[in-house]
Amino acid sequence: MPYTCQMQGRTLPTDVVGPLIETVFNPTQPETMRQRLAQDGYLFFRDVLPVSDILSARAEVFERLAEVGEVQLPVSTGTYTGASRRREIFPDLGRFWQSVSEGPALRLASHGPHATHVISTVLAEPAHAHDYLFLRPAVPGRSTHLHYDHPFFARGSNRIHTAWTPLGNIPLEQGPLLIVEGSNQFQDLISQAQAVDYASSSTPLVQLMEDPVELARQRNSRILTADFRAGDLVLFSMTLLHGSLDNRSAKGHIRLSCDVRWQPCVDPIDDRYQGPVPAGTTGAGYGELNGAKPLDEPWHQR
Repeated sequence: MPYTCQMQGRTLPTDVVGPLIETVFNPTQPETMRQRLAQDGYLFFRDVLPVSDILSARAEVFERLAEVGEVQLPVSTGTYTGASRRREIFPDLGRFWQSVSEGPALRLASHGPHATHVISTVLAEPAHAHDYLFLRPAVPGRSTHLHYDHPFFARGSNRIHTAWTPLGNIPLEQGPLLIVEGSNQFQDLISQAQAVDYASSSTPLVQLMEDPVELARQRNSRILTADFRAGDLVLFSMTLLHGSLDNRSAKGHIRLSCDVRWQPCVDPIDDRYQGPVPAGTTGAGYGELNGAKPLDEPWHQR
């Protein structure tokens, strides 16, 4: 990759960075896709969702952020203003973020028939999405530490997968998703994640804070990512180590993505992530998410 990637302010040497493997979505060969998912821990589909749905969702979200002074006009560029009036206009940050996260255009892209078809085909049975949606606007300077999803969603089904969707084009400089190659086989780290107390109302402290370059080299692994396009989708297991690159956009562009948990319809569903007012991991609902915080305030990591 010609672009010099960074994570947590550290430059990633080219020898530890590689491209995600693309999988062609072929509904006539679901077993082939499932085998690759089991082997690699993820599937990276290009152009599998309608671009028009994705761009409508992107515009809807940025219009809401423009209302609170965080996104410049025209919203199509997704440019950060460097300021926010969110707390002033919407004192209940959780309620505001839930309203943004439940926008009809966003839900069509994240939970609609196209996503349902893709994931149900891969799982070989009807799939259901959690109502609770993780919408992630990342301004320049932001990234997400490495973590496994398993501790956050393990109370219900053990067949949950995450669907990560770029809401628009996300080139490398905007800090897209990354995964650690082969990390679905790191049994020592997976065991630590699976040992988390799922009955706790605290956010699990499961981030891997050490140098990602050293981690990759010690494990004879690489950090995999891509220049993402509107219409792409990555489906991955709860035991795949992932995070994001730093957003280093020189033009102030916001990286916008969302992720949703999917599971077979027949499996029990964790009620923390369902219903008209989902409680979320800690019980604070949408107010617990990074996205609920004004864009000019620091994130908590995850």
